Amino acid sequence: MIIKRHLSHIAFADKLGRQMRFITGPRQAGKTTIAKQQLARAGSGLYYNWDNKELRARYRAGGDLIAADLLKTGRRGAWACFDEIHKMPRWKNILKDYFDAHENKVNFIVTGSARLDMFRSSGDSLSGRYFLFNLNPLTLAEASGASFAGILPGPDAAGHIERAASRAGAPRAEFAGLLKYGGFPEPFLKASGVFHKKWTETYLEQVVDRDLRDLTRIQQLESVKRLLLIMPSKIGSPLSINSIREDLEVNFLTAKNYMDHLCRTCVLFKLPPYSPKIRSLVKKEQKVYFYDWTLAGEEGAKFENYVAAELKARLDLWNDSQDDCYALHFVRSRDGLETDFLIVKNNAPWLLCEAKLSSQGVASHHHRHSLTLGNIPFAQVVLKDDVLKVENKNFFIISASKFFA
Repeated sequence: MIIKRHLSHIAFADKLGRQMRFITGPRQAGKTTIAKQQLARAGSGLYYNWDNKELRARYRAGGDLIAADLLKTGRRGAWACFDEIHKMPRWKNILKDYFDAHENKVNFIVTGSARLDMFRSSGDSLSGRYFLFNLNPLTLAEASGASFAGILPGPDAAGHIERAASRAGAPRAEFAGLLKYGGFPEPFLKASGVFHKKWTETYLEQVVDRDLRDLTRIQQLESVKRLLLIMPSKIGSPLSINSIREDLEVNFLTAKNYMDHLCRTCVLFKLPPYSPKIRSLVKKEQKVYFYDWTLAGEEGAKFENYVAAELKARLDLWNDSQDDCYALHFVRSRDGLETDFLIVKNNAPWLLCEAKLSSQGVASHHHRHSLTLGNIPFAQVVLKDDVLKVENKNFFIISASKFFA
């Protein structure tokens, strides 16, 4: 089964011009797959896996790999994918040389791990030569074959929810499978509990033993593994680094570094609190979620993690395809009452969301947060199927299988 990823509609569009398309994101999210699909659509076989010893030997032997292969194909405007090139010494210079030599003849796709994103904080010899895109795990809309146009935002938040409410909703099998097996393509498509368990174990080992060892100076990798065992119980609540420090018996800076590196290697992602110029709202610790929501703890936390991942993936696509700028936050007032998610559009509050297992009524503090933030719409996204209610015109209770379809 081939699942069409919505990022393909954005990252490979002609309007992006000559810039290289850097595709980063969690390990095994499908980066190489969408690159190869684009090569196939373009009728180009210029795929270079720099993990391959023969390719590295061919490069070291000298000569221009792309020039030689272009002569064989006789094509202009070809697409070429450099996969895992970041593992080569001085890889940025290699890529710069190829791009500068062939930018008028070849469209470049560069795929790889978190290092592609991390290198931007250092001196960047590729400045102005690339656009960066993040491929998230599968969304419900992708898993159910929904169109890319269907997930785009409307001009206003209430209209966006109403459009979602008018849809039939995703098939229950796809929604149940996504919740149970996660959004990484291979375990989702296998739909096997045993395979999912083994895959998850291997995935976490690879992240810690390969990615963290390669990308960081962390020596105590066993402590990171202990942190991964602790994290499921932390999902859904503002995260205290002091609490992590005490659990791991390390200093504050070490605990913070562990968390930061798990985010950089795309095991976790952070959700900051919203910090408006309103005194009744406070800025406190960030919340953290897994890219693989099946790793979260009990059912409520797991569903909240799923909603967070869906919203993050959707906003990444919106930011890559729309003129407006979107960001995801949570809201917590001084009395400790919280709304799980706030979508901000062009620095202004746009839509509040809350994840709930059941279709219970909207709590009063969500009404208060909505009013404080400009009387913006609120969507209570629930696990239960076939739920659609409207309270006071601006407050919606809607099934996740419909909201994210």
